[in-house]
Amino acid sequence: MKLLVTGGAGFIGSAVVREALNRGFEVVNVDALTYAACLESLATVEDNPAYAFEHVDIRDRAALSRIFTDHEPDAVMHLAAESHVDRSIDGPSTFIETNIVGTFNLLEAARSYWVAKGRPESFRFHHVSTDEVFGSLPSDPDIKFTEDTPYDPRSPYSASKAASDHLVQAWFETYGMPVVLSNCSNNYGPYQFPEKLIPVVVLNAIAGQPLPIYGDGSNIRDWLFVNDHCEALLQVLQRGLVGRCYNIGGENERTNLQLVSTICEILDRIRPREDGLSYAEQITFVTDRPGHDARYAIDAARIRDELGWRPSVSIEEGLEHTVRWYLNNEAWWRPLLKRDGAGERLGTGQQPAP
Repeated sequence: MKLLVTGGAGFIGSAVVREALNRGFEVVNVDALTYAACLESLATVEDNPAYAFEHVDIRDRAALSRIFTDHEPDAVMHLAAESHVDRSIDGPSTFIETNIVGTFNLLEAARSYWVAKGRPESFRFHHVSTDEVFGSLPSDPDIKFTEDTPYDPRSPYSASKAASDHLVQAWFETYGMPVVLSNCSNNYGPYQFPEKLIPVVVLNAIAGQPLPIYGDGSNIRDWLFVNDHCEALLQVLQRGLVGRCYNIGGENERTNLQLVSTICEILDRIRPREDGLSYAEQITFVTDRPGHDARYAIDAARIRDELGWRPSVSIEEGLEHTVRWYLNNEAWWRPLLKRDGAGERLGTGQQPAP
């Protein structure tokens, strides 16, 4: 199978590219190489004859059409997106252009190609989305997001992803496009750009900097190890029912404070501070993010029952692996700290509209 992956130089995308190639896929990586992209994440596969890279923005419809004609993929996995909630608060326009207009352009390029090929039943368009489209949950552990949960996005990021989800569903209902969708919980693991919580905490800790936690740290997230997510995505792509949505969760709910405290405990054990104190001494509570959702939690019964997938990595195992990876791969992350916004507090809601 030849798989076209958008956003393949990003965190989840690069993991999908590496795993798909490892499984014998041919892969075409389409990426605009924005600030969070890193081709060094694909250094181990860049010379693989089954791998091709196209430096293209999904907002460029003509370039997308040319890529479909040149490469003739059997399936699309659409991961390209602006994804940082804080950045969406400061500058929503890029999220609207990329996540909504870009998805529209990709759908139309894929539809034209699919029709020209005679509408093959085997073709798949897999749209990868987020649990944030469902809004916020109460603290009751028995209440979780299902595929039937009404959409209730609270940030420009989640609103843009919700809109893209609706576009994909509409292209299935209106044009018969063979689509599948998935909505995942918070991903973490190696190669994550240092603007997200876990890499920021690890790198700030070893640099002796404050470990920022929004509000009182009580916000709850479900954490999904990126390799588990890749396994689920490929299962949905190959075996998911056309027109179906699948929620992908890690079964690892933690408050932000619990998560950061666990990282501190791991660092205390494997790289103690020179002064003998715990890294937890660096925890700093900062002003909460505007519109910060209280809790996300996924009911992954559908993908478990229909496709036999469930996460294999516990939060303790995944965090230790991730922390060790960042400690051992400074050559990868050090240059990224020079990029715009890396390691900085964004999304305060105080910036004026352009």
